[in-house]
Amino acid sequence: MQRNILEYLEESGANFPDKVVFADDRSSITYGELIRQARFLGACLLERREAEGGCAPVAIFIDRSIASLTGFFGVVYSGDFYVPIDRQMPAARIELILHTLNPAVILGEEKDKRILAQMDMEDKLAVLAEILASGKDFNLSEEQEKALDRVRRTALDTDPLYAIFTSGSTGVPKGVLVSHRSVIDLIDNFKEEFAFSEDCIFGNQAPFDFDVSVKDIYSTIKNGATMYVIPKVMFSFPAKLITFMNEKRINTIIWAVSALRIIENLNAFTGELPEYLKTAMFSGEVMHNKVLNYWRRYLPDVQYVNLYGPTEITCNCTYYKVKRPFADEETLPIGIPFKNSGVFLLDGDKPVKEKHTAGEICVRGTSLALGYYNNEEKTAESFCQNPLNHVYPERIYRTGDIGKYNDEGELIFLSRKDDQIKHMGHRIELGEVEAAANSLDVLSAAVCIYDKAEGKILMFYQADAPCDKEVLKALGKKLPKYMFPNKLYYFEKLPMNKNNKIDRTYLRENYVTVRCDQ
Repeated sequence: MQRNILEYLEESGANFPDKVVFADDRSSITYGELIRQARFLGACLLERREAEGGCAPVAIFIDRSIASLTGFFGVVYSGDFYVPIDRQMPAARIELILHTLNPAVILGEEKDKRILAQMDMEDKLAVLAEILASGKDFNLSEEQEKALDRVRRTALDTDPLYAIFTSGSTGVPKGVLVSHRSVIDLIDNFKEEFAFSEDCIFGNQAPFDFDVSVKDIYSTIKNGATMYVIPKVMFSFPAKLITFMNEKRINTIIWAVSALRIIENLNAFTGELPEYLKTAMFSGEVMHNKVLNYWRRYLPDVQYVNLYGPTEITCNCTYYKVKRPFADEETLPIGIPFKNSGVFLLDGDKPVKEKHTAGEICVRGTSLALGYYNNEEKTAESFCQNPLNHVYPERIYRTGDIGKYNDEGELIFLSRKDDQIKHMGHRIELGEVEAAANSLDVLSAAVCIYDKAEGKILMFYQADAPCDKEVLKALGKKLPKYMFPNKLYYFEKLPMNKNNKIDRTYLRENYVTVRCDQ
């Protein structure tokens, strides 16, 4: 029985010691080198804070580099858990995160002292490059070896592996804490369901503080595969991106929906095609079939997989392998649960089993995160007792997403719970309005937000030029009048958040009237 993700790394290291495991645009590292460097870093971290005990947070200022990945594994060898922090975030948000964590050690670069000095935390900084440079051949002393062995002997599969901070409704970020057991459960499912092997060459798109990257990193080491960290700038130049994918023979991608949408928006496949691609998986937002059908037309033999799940259930709890044709205006299913994940619908505290009946998507099982770090109140709100089980303790996570089952028994995502509105006497799912808008050829992307104070549906769209009249005329063939957007806002490029999702928070803050309940 596997208890620790380091067992993935060490098994692959034994089988493929000289194989490249990770590569960025500057360098690469083999399995053997990664293990030696990570063990050395882990031993150094133990010496720095051994008296504090294990399973404590270690914050890491990250970039898209091998050094960041080495840092993750070094922290895990020390028996602690890592917390990736993007140093490009506003200093105020970084301070909120570090205040919640109160880490004993912060891994980063010398330049990070400027940020930490404002928070009186510069004494906690350990410069990652300096630690690794001091290793030379990375040989460990006998005492260091014993210290690492003690950590592994006492390790549990329920120990935290990482925490990723997401937005909080009160303005304070929430640190989703995920265990080794949950990641092992997910990655084993990925190998079984999608036939991952040592032949996989992953093209990483997601930032390392976004949970989509968890699937890249741990699928790579589980399977003895190789992962290329794709430079962020290439997603602004899709032609270069596709050339890069072909040069590296990338055959497997697990990307945010927005990354696939960029390819479709810019019609990038009229030039070069990614000739080695075998599997394309996507998540993070609703995948509209207009975008997916573009990919399917040019790359019909690729296995496409729609993944669903919030960060709180360790990335994904359902999947849908795309096997049948879909019209642009149809909704793509989010599919069926992974093995060992219980996914069901609730109407309040009552079960929803009838097809085409909406309910809140809820999840139980090993995939559930441990909770929110240092936040008992929010943990209790979201991770609660299963209302269908009155005889023993059983936690579930209420996603806040609304779904239904179709005639094939597949789960369909409808909208966020707070996107279900009452408008002009009708109950409306804004997701349905968005699906209709995103099927229009004239639009590159669209989202809807409800202005409760004004009683209006606001649509924000991206297109080559303003086209309100064309949009409304086309929607007239797809939606009843009461579902029409009342205000349309044109964007040459819709605002995106740091995880490459359309930034709904920005749109609400800048375009929605102050709520009438405030």
